[in-house]
Amino acid sequence: MIEANALRKGTTFTADNELFKVLDYTHNKTARGSATIRVKVQNLRSGAIFEKTFNGGERVQDISLDHATAQYLYNDGHLYYFMDTETYEQPAINKEVLEDIIPYLTENMEVKISSYEGEPLDIQIPITVDLEVIDAEPGFAGDTAQGASKPVTVSTGLVVNTPLFVNIGDTIRIDTRTGEYLTRV
Repeated sequence: MIEANALRKGTTFTADNELFKVLDYTHNKTARGSATIRVKVQNLRSGAIFEKTFNGGERVQDISLDHATAQYLYNDGHLYYFMDTETYEQPAINKEVLEDIIPYLTENMEVKISSYEGEPLDIQIPITVDLEVIDAEPGFAGDTAQGASKPVTVSTGLVVNTPLFVNIGDTIRIDTRTGEYLTRV
């Protein structure tokens, strides 16, 4: 058990039979009252993000997550399947939990899976991914009214703004944190 004022960004804990990860933390102390701890949390099972408020003396049960390296295999529309590279187990994770990273997933991609008591909860993907451009409008040299960039569609269906020289068949590197084009590979 840890006190609520010990919660920091990245801490995982359980409350009300749910698992949470702290995304943001603020500590407010009033002159005569007790401290109030407000945390922005993500429910690790459902993916929902919301705020929770604790009084200074409240305690929560901290938890430790297990981490394993895995490969992305395939999806069946609702579940995404991965293979642990050490044990060859194939955990499945709900689409709702992976909503932000789905546009970057490619077959055989190495990821890190965080799990709690054997239940897979979270996926960490590489900071950059290389994806092939499958659709791009032609870029004309004088067409710079919109900042000399154009939208292209990559093999996963993600649309990215790129410089005019990127064409169909090119492989581009994308930052998975921001979704921005970095370079042509």
